[in-house]
Amino acid sequence: MNVRTLAGGLAAVLLASVPLAGQAAAAPPGPADRTAAARVLTYDASGSAEFKTAVDRGAAIWNESVDSVELRPVTAGQRANIRVLADNGWPRALPGSLGNGTVYIGRQAVDQGYDTVRISSHELGHILGLPDRKPGPCSSLMSGSSAGVACRNPYPNAAEKAEVEANFGGALAGQARAPRSAAVIVD
Repeated sequence: MNVRTLAGGLAAVLLASVPLAGQAAAAPPGPADRTAAARVLTYDASGSAEFKTAVDRGAAIWNESVDSVELRPVTAGQRANIRVLADNGWPRALPGSLGNGTVYIGRQAVDQGYDTVRISSHELGHILGLPDRKPGPCSSLMSGSSAGVACRNPYPNAAEKAEVEANFGGALAGQARAPRSAAVIVD
């Protein structure tokens, strides 16, 4: 074999295995990387009256369940992505663009015996881009009221988690999904 050919082949192998200047070797993302990459959405629960604790718990459940989005309480002087209000009607969400909108924690469902944390998680799910899936089992958060008043499950199932990850995963790369139509989702 020619020495020049051997040297050229060896140089090509070495160059292929060493990152070029300005390029970093890719490492698998760790938990800190996922948290740092999450899209932060703020929520204002100041108008949620007696349901504030349930709203905070519903947001915490989503934070425990997905990596691509994080729900945080709004700070003074900051505009919230999500407004949460209490009223005497049925729970509902008015989603705007993905991750933005208004949630109503309606006392009518609470008076009928529905769980406030499940209601909060469910309605926040609409703001995160999930539709109702009725009728459905208690294991499906987005089955909403069709699971019955005995259902206390406030956690999204694997498919619901995956859908939220897909909704916000593209947004992290600058490829946000098109906004959904601004329709009222009454549960």
